[in-house]
Amino acid sequence: MDKFRLGRTGLMVSLSGFGALPIQRISKSDAVKLVRKAYDGGINFFDTSRSYTDSEEKIGEALSDVRRNVILATKSYGRSKESMLQDFQTSLKNFKTDYVDLYQLHNPSELSDPDDPDGIFATLLDLKKKGYIRYIGMTSHKVDFANAVVDSGLYDTLMYPLNYMSTPDELALIDKCNNRDIGVIAMKPLSGGLIYNAKLTYTWFREQKNVLPVWGLSSDKELNDFLALEKNPPAMDDEILDGIRKDKEELGGSYCRSCGYCTPGCPKKIPIYLAAKMGLVLRRTPHETYVTPEWKEGMERINDCINCGQCIKKCPYDLDVPSLLKKNLIEYHDYCELHNV
Repeated sequence: MDKFRLGRTGLMVSLSGFGALPIQRISKSDAVKLVRKAYDGGINFFDTSRSYTDSEEKIGEALSDVRRNVILATKSYGRSKESMLQDFQTSLKNFKTDYVDLYQLHNPSELSDPDDPDGIFATLLDLKKKGYIRYIGMTSHKVDFANAVVDSGLYDTLMYPLNYMSTPDELALIDKCNNRDIGVIAMKPLSGGLIYNAKLTYTWFREQKNVLPVWGLSSDKELNDFLALEKNPPAMDDEILDGIRKDKEELGGSYCRSCGYCTPGCPKKIPIYLAAKMGLVLRRTPHETYVTPEWKEGMERINDCINCGQCIKKCPYDLDVPSLLKKNLIEYHDYCELHNV
């Protein structure tokens, strides 16, 4: 698989990265087989997070014997020196390694003060000096904060939701990072599942300069699709451009990206991460998964919303989440009635 240089890290990464969030949903044996198959297929960049339950353990089991041949990236939600260090030690144990190639702060709301000797950034620099981590990165869902990360000059990489549905302000981050030799890692290259044609988005990413898409994978079919595209990369032609244009027309505007930050803590346990875009999901994917009794019950919880505002405060895209939920519940009812399901 072709590789490129990930900014000033100098790491030579495969054009496709493996996103490990989805392997939480499959068994350990299946996950280990999938991760190893990705490695055998030429993928050398594996991204996860301490918050993705057992994903680090699965990666460690799959890749510990080829550790020197892979690039392991993980993240910490820790908001203090102590909690971040605890996460880091757990990650080393799970990965079965004594160092992490890229250690990222997971979507914080503010930058750590680099001049605070007891702060998180100073702690990361100490870990780097001692050889426990090689490079320091940041992840974000807000374009203003992402720009602040780049402007600080402190971080070797920026991970941000990027795809052909991104806004001009978001896409401008690519050139800004390239100009400063900061590695760009794209989370949600399929826009939280709303882009379902892998060929379109894969080809779009091939046109970008030095951007590493991290594909969330949990099945052989998904992996095989991307390995096949890597073997025979399609050219950007009129057919692909037309498909991208149609997606932009349908998906343009305010829509949920399924980042999931709003869902934990919902007092009515509404599955916001998907319920807030259910209308789009039903129009773009097979409906069988989402018309089960379990999903119907989950969608009906929207009627119990007490407008507490927690989801609005947590949404990194500043969406009016309660309004989106109500709109999608109406579309869900209409769809079920129309299709008699």
